[in-house]
Amino acid sequence: MIQRLKYFNELVMFQHSIFSLPFIFIAMIVSAKGWFGFGLLFLGVLAAISARNFAMGLNRYADRAFDAKNPRTQNRPSVDGRLDAGSIMLFTVVNALIFIVVAYMINDLAFYLSVPMLIVLGSYSYFKRFSSMAHIVLGLSLALAPIAGSIAVEAAVPQWTILLSLGVLFWVAGFDLLYSLQDIDFDVKHGLHSIPSVYGAETTMQISAAFHVITILFWSMFVWIAELGSFAWAAVLLSAVMLGYEHYLVRKDFTKIDRAFFTINGYLGIVFLALIIIDRISF
Repeated sequence: MIQRLKYFNELVMFQHSIFSLPFIFIAMIVSAKGWFGFGLLFLGVLAAISARNFAMGLNRYADRAFDAKNPRTQNRPSVDGRLDAGSIMLFTVVNALIFIVVAYMINDLAFYLSVPMLIVLGSYSYFKRFSSMAHIVLGLSLALAPIAGSIAVEAAVPQWTILLSLGVLFWVAGFDLLYSLQDIDFDVKHGLHSIPSVYGAETTMQISAAFHVITILFWSMFVWIAELGSFAWAAVLLSAVMLGYEHYLVRKDFTKIDRAFFTINGYLGIVFLALIIIDRISF
């Protein structure tokens, strides 16, 4: 059982929850104007993890035939026989049910939107088959995190939440473009749609850079509309520096993509959250 749990952990790359969790809590902190309580903390974490597990489980289930052909993904548990298709689908369904139940426990609006949110999260797994806009859909999936955070605290979606979420959308889409550079040849060969396979590496990096400029603009508007303080502005400034460094690494050496994708973007979310917490404490 412990070994199977390890396989499922590897399947969904649990450690990558770091991309969405900080922005859920940022929205919850700003909505609550500070601490929102241990009850919502527990439910927020459970909702975020179950939603992500659902999305990743469905993605691995849907892509297992392609992953078996891609040298980069051939060692995934969904491909090498460690987890069968039935187990992956059961895992996916169970996490969807957990998310819906947790949403019901939070408030009525969260419950009503739980299934539509799952539909958005699940759509990414199939978008790449017919549209290069899959990067945007992935960004939208993670952009739901701040919206969910605000709904959990105040059962509403204020204007600043939309701005924060739009920033997350273009942030995620931008770094997914860089990450997908690794699969240009594979996507072309197997008829999968992606911006790199359609427009090439150089144009993809330019689009990614433009997305990240838009990210900083939306996050600046978020800080302004939410009437946050100097530490929140510092969070936006540091995010701009970190994203700039990410692009520098990728342009310098494609082998640095993993470092740029996982390390820098992971730290970005943590730093942003930490500075928002400090900003609210000092408010």
